[in-house]
Amino acid sequence: MRLASAFDITPASVADRDALIALDRRAATDLARLAQIDAALAAGDAFIARARNAEPVGFAITGPRFFGHPFLSLLVVGEGWRLRGAGKALLAHVEGACGGDRLFTSTNRSNLAMRALLSARGFAESGLVENLDPGDPELIYVKFL
Repeated sequence: MRLASAFDITPASVADRDALIALDRRAATDLARLAQIDAALAAGDAFIARARNAEPVGFAITGPRFFGHPFLSLLVVGEGWRLRGAGKALLAHVEGACGGDRLFTSTNRSNLAMRALLSARGFAESGLVENLDPGDPELIYVKFL
C-alpha cells in the first residue's frame, strides 16, 4: 500500500544529479558518495522526492542487492525538509517499487533519526555489522512486504 504524500516521487535521472548533490552535504566532499550517486543514476536505481512546487527535498538509492533481496542503500532528506514526511514518503515509495517480499536497509547505531523512521515504517532489526565505522556499528533492518 502506498502512503499518500505531499511529495512527488519519480525515478531520478542524470539531469537530477546537481539536485541530489545539493541535498547531500556529504557528496560535496566524499568522492565515494559522489560515485555512488553517479552509479545509481546511471543504473536507474535512484528516486527523487519533490515538494508540490517541484523543489527537490530528498532522494533514495536502491541496490546493490543484499543476499538476493532488494536493499535501500541510501536515503537523504534535505535539512530543511526533515521531520515533514519526505523520508516516510520516499521509504514508502521504495517499499512499493522494490519488487520483493522483503526490503533490507542499514544505518549506523548513532543515526537515531533514521532508526526512528525505520521503526515507524515497520522495519525490524535483523543484524549488526561491526568495524565499518569505528565505535558506531551498522544495524541491518528488514521489512517483510
